[in-house]
Amino acid sequence: MSKPTIVVLAGGVSAEREVSLSSGQACAMALSRTYPTRLCEVSADTLPTDLDGQRDVVFSTLHGTFGEDGGMPKLLEAAGINYAGCAVESSALLMNKSRTKQVMKEHGLAGPREWLVTADALPTADAIMEKLGNLLIVKPNAEGSSVGLRLVANADDLQKALNQISTGQWLIEERIVGREFSVGVLHGKAMGVVEIRPKSGVYDYESKYTKGMTEYFAPAPIDEKLTARLQELSAMCYQVCGCRDYARVDFMMSESGDVYLLEINTLPGMKETSLLPMSASCAGLDFSALVREMVAPAVSRYSGTQRKAIR
Repeated sequence: MSKPTIVVLAGGVSAEREVSLSSGQACAMALSRTYPTRLCEVSADTLPTDLDGQRDVVFSTLHGTFGEDGGMPKLLEAAGINYAGCAVESSALLMNKSRTKQVMKEHGLAGPREWLVTADALPTADAIMEKLGNLLIVKPNAEGSSVGLRLVANADDLQKALNQISTGQWLIEERIVGREFSVGVLHGKAMGVVEIRPKSGVYDYESKYTKGMTEYFAPAPIDEKLTARLQELSAMCYQVCGCRDYARVDFMMSESGDVYLLEINTLPGMKETSLLPMSASCAGLDFSALVREMVAPAVSRYSGTQRKAIR
């Protein structure tokens, strides 16, 4: 049976379009060393017209809205096209940060305290601070790459942030002061722990995508006990939330040593210098090997589909 063509989807319609284009280019180049590969730039929330389930397997790097919230996976499944990564239900769940935290809290892993608000029913700044304190983070409930994230340190800061909310759901979270970690999970197994040290003190969009703004340590300079704990929690998040093939789990650890879940990413950034590849490097996987492993289950599902069709 011949190899499928791997179609790498990149771009998309979200605020993370440029990040996605970079991820797609890097992944397409890596996959082309093993498979016939085609990079497909997506510019609308529709299925590309030239996909063929008898020939193609999709590897999506569509970060954010439509790509990461289950929109594209739903269209792929309806068209009978095999794809790598989480399926529709888990994608939709994990794009909703507040709902994800609720699910994991039921399994013993809490996130920072929060207040989920909507643009048409905003509470007062005083009410929010009475509940959550002064040090806060304001961010969209369903975006990635820290799009729209704002730091709050006083009532004036919070009021300015609230004044800029015009649509959708937003999370107002207590800001945990401490250390930030990220763990990649591949086929249900946690890989290395990466520590993130933004020079600004918070890992926002600028810190992520401006060279020199953040230091990364892979593996993180922590003891074996904490490493094992973060890996165990990451694997549990993957399993509980019904992830498939791969994901990335982000944590904050307070100065007192308490670990909090920030979010679970189903389609994380995928340049060679991104967090998931850093985590994989701790497990001995270079970028090309990682991307091959990420797409391998989808290729197996494709082969199974082809065998059934022949019968």
